[in-house]
Amino acid sequence: MSDRYSFLNSIHLKNLEYLYNKYKKNPNSIEKSWRDFFHGFDFGEKNYKTVFSSKSNSQESYKKSFQSFHLKNDNNLINQEFLVYNLINAYRKRGHFFTHTNPIRERRKHFPSLDLENFSLSDKELDMSFEAGKLIGIGKNSLRNIIKYLKNIYCGSIGIEYMYISDPTKIQWIEQWFQKEKLQFSAEEKKFFLKKLNAAVAFENFIHTKFVGKKRFSIEGHESILPGLEEMVKYASRKYLTEDFIIGMSHRGRLNLLSNFFQKNYSQIFSEFQEKEYKEKTFSGDVKYHLGFSTIRKDYKEKYIKLNLVPNPSHLESVDAIVEGITRAKIDIIYNQNSNSEKIIPILIHGDAALAGQGIVYEVIQLSRLKGYKTGGTIHIILNNQIGFTTNYTEGRSSIYCSDVAKVILSPVLHVNADDVESVIRAIHFSVDFRMKYHEDVFIDLLGYRKYGHNEGDEPRFTQPSLYKAISKHTNSYNLYKEKLKREGVVSNDDIINMEKEYENILNIGYNKAKNIKWNVLNSFLEEEWKNVPIVSNHKDIFHTVDTRISMKRIIDISNKIFSLPNHKKFFRKTESIFQQRLEMISNQLVDWSMAELLAYATLLDEGFHIRLSGEDVARGTFSQRHAIVKTEEEEEIILLNNIRREQGKIQIFNSPLSEYGVLGFDYGYAMYSPHVLTLWEAQFGDFGNGGQIIIDQYISSGENKWKIKNGIVLLLPHGYEGQGPEHSSARVERYLQLCANNNLFVVNCTTPSNFYHLLRRQMKLKYRKPLIVFTPKSLLRNSKCLSQIKDLSEGKFVEILDDPSVQDTNQITKLIFCSGKIYYELLKKKESIKNENTALIRIEQIYPLKMERIKELLVTYKNKKEIFWVQEEPENMGLWSFILRKIGNIISFNLISPSESSSPSTGSYPDFLKIQNKILEKAFF
Repeated sequence: MSDRYSFLNSIHLKNLEYLYNKYKKNPNSIEKSWRDFFHGFDFGEKNYKTVFSSKSNSQESYKKSFQSFHLKNDNNLINQEFLVYNLINAYRKRGHFFTHTNPIRERRKHFPSLDLENFSLSDKELDMSFEAGKLIGIGKNSLRNIIKYLKNIYCGSIGIEYMYISDPTKIQWIEQWFQKEKLQFSAEEKKFFLKKLNAAVAFENFIHTKFVGKKRFSIEGHESILPGLEEMVKYASRKYLTEDFIIGMSHRGRLNLLSNFFQKNYSQIFSEFQEKEYKEKTFSGDVKYHLGFSTIRKDYKEKYIKLNLVPNPSHLESVDAIVEGITRAKIDIIYNQNSNSEKIIPILIHGDAALAGQGIVYEVIQLSRLKGYKTGGTIHIILNNQIGFTTNYTEGRSSIYCSDVAKVILSPVLHVNADDVESVIRAIHFSVDFRMKYHEDVFIDLLGYRKYGHNEGDEPRFTQPSLYKAISKHTNSYNLYKEKLKREGVVSNDDIINMEKEYENILNIGYNKAKNIKWNVLNSFLEEEWKNVPIVSNHKDIFHTVDTRISMKRIIDISNKIFSLPNHKKFFRKTESIFQQRLEMISNQLVDWSMAELLAYATLLDEGFHIRLSGEDVARGTFSQRHAIVKTEEEEEIILLNNIRREQGKIQIFNSPLSEYGVLGFDYGYAMYSPHVLTLWEAQFGDFGNGGQIIIDQYISSGENKWKIKNGIVLLLPHGYEGQGPEHSSARVERYLQLCANNNLFVVNCTTPSNFYHLLRRQMKLKYRKPLIVFTPKSLLRNSKCLSQIKDLSEGKFVEILDDPSVQDTNQITKLIFCSGKIYYELLKKKESIKNENTALIRIEQIYPLKMERIKELLVTYKNKKEIFWVQEEPENMGLWSFILRKIGNIISFNLISPSESSSPSTGSYPDFLKIQNKILEKAFF
């Protein structure tokens, strides 16, 4: 067979055979265009007995007949029908390689091309009619018209990637969408698009001249995103009654969208360019192109539309997960837990280099169809600059397109010329329709350029001289569209002059108002949702005691409900044993760690709070301790916590993918919207939290200070040295303490079930919200000493620093040992074994904020102390030592007892671990 047959000579025989057999059984069982095609095919069959003998009705003969088509004479019309089918299929699969989507340079060449000769066709067939035209919705038609139609759909300003989708109904839907008559825009709509393009360009030019040399990360080269977003809001709100849009993007074009789309006051933006101080000195603020914004616009038939731009640091795609979490929270709280809700759309605006290079994108995409994380489909828009900071796309990725990650979840991708605003609008309509039809992600790769360097002070010609020579000569999309509308007679020169002057006046008014603004104001993102939750930073309010008590009777009643398995269900024997032991402990008025945790959740649920628990293996618990979801032998899932009473709150528990960065970002976003939901994320082991370090550094620890973001997320990080190696020992406590300042976080290492119980309840009872980092135990989950009485739950409270309960006479104490966490129980065991009565063990439960007054009180209480030690099982350069020394080293003369400094958190040898631990204990008491 000749080389020209190597191009998808693939007519997908098995697929054709399958469709044809379905057609023969029931013509109405297949899509109409295929039905019409096979109808024409059968007509041809009757007239070409040489191809299909009436005796050849078996499946094998049918298959051989298909396979023989390419070997027939070119005059064989049936053979030619399938050659045309091959051509159609090639346009569908590879047409995107031959589009006019790049506005500034020639596209890369791809082979083989779509030339007729690659399909055993030639110019002599151009005027022949083919039944195959029915497959693309134009009926039996000439090859010339078929090719023209295919080029119009697949090779214009939009290139479509979709043929890898496994669902044939989606493929048919996509093809039918693009085969329908193209959108026709009214004169008023075209004028609106032009007005928005002018605003995008004029805003950038205004800043460029008024604030020379200031960074703004211009949108120029992608001006069409502005009319595109306007059309998305208009189209989705009118057709699908969408009322809520959550948008995440990095810095490029952000200021333009803030002013011209979100309608942030121009004077406020210009005041920020004037570098005025923030009125609220307690906040550091952030650069203007990182700030978030929330607004309600009254648009389109007097509808109220909510627009939210999520604040974003320079860790580009990190905001993706936050957007999805906020969206899911709104779905759960406002939109009736309908993850296919048409009321809300998450929109992610990516840069091409970041989309291809950042692993968080993959993590977020993997969340998109999971029960606990789906948001009904995200619309992704890529502002494709065709360059990173200074890095060419050939250095920035191995894939053909920056959008190829979309293929992981088989999402359609539209590659669109950013200069063709009407094609951009068409792509927007498609993306909204697809999202609403299938509730899945869809991608628009908007090919444009970056007019300046990475920022306006950068010189791009150092590294890309040819590219920027072409860009400097290129006419922007506003001027291109302006000339187009003038040729069409839609606008006149006077119309354009008036439009430009009107917008210029708006800018000048904002600029002049900015001169009279004394202070910049740090707008709080989602301000309305948090209006009744204050930001608290002073010491008095931080340590204000809240009532977390609940009656013992209610605790026992709730315990009997959440620890009793349904009698009519069959459970795994060990499951039954665990729950029976829990009931026995309740009868003895005792609780262990996992019971205290579940009771904290249950009592909050009983009071009407909602809870979300998410992370790796959280349903059962990494250490087989939680069993918040139990399964019957038939694998029916039961959440006993949701069966307390009819009007209770609801708990949602989701095992996550093996992802920290994406899932932690998602849950932080969830907590960002929902102050009245206890949102918890648990790491499988504490050290795994370092996989989500960007979220911890850029959002959890600093979001309040940078953006006035309030957030009450809880991180549960298993921590404790037990000889399980470096990664399964340390949650890197010291890293979190480095992030603590101005009472921004709670960092806690509880040692009793009751303290953990009150801690979780306190998190929701406080009038304010702070992220809570909890270093949770592993071996203590089953330590016979780590128990609390139910009385401690009903009558107690959270205690920041625990005194030694075994001390009878403080005058006998000559040695004080301060510690935190699980090492306490090992010190206690040693103390009891040697019958030491002159040492007091003091536990720091809440590490930050540190309750200095209580420490001072204890130092006075133990007035006969002669030695004071800080004991930790972490190496000297890790753990709490550096923090404790910095905080109270000036009032206490400490001696440190710990393993020597190390670059690794722990040894990998269990015998070595035992030697190290024993050495710590020996030093502590001798």
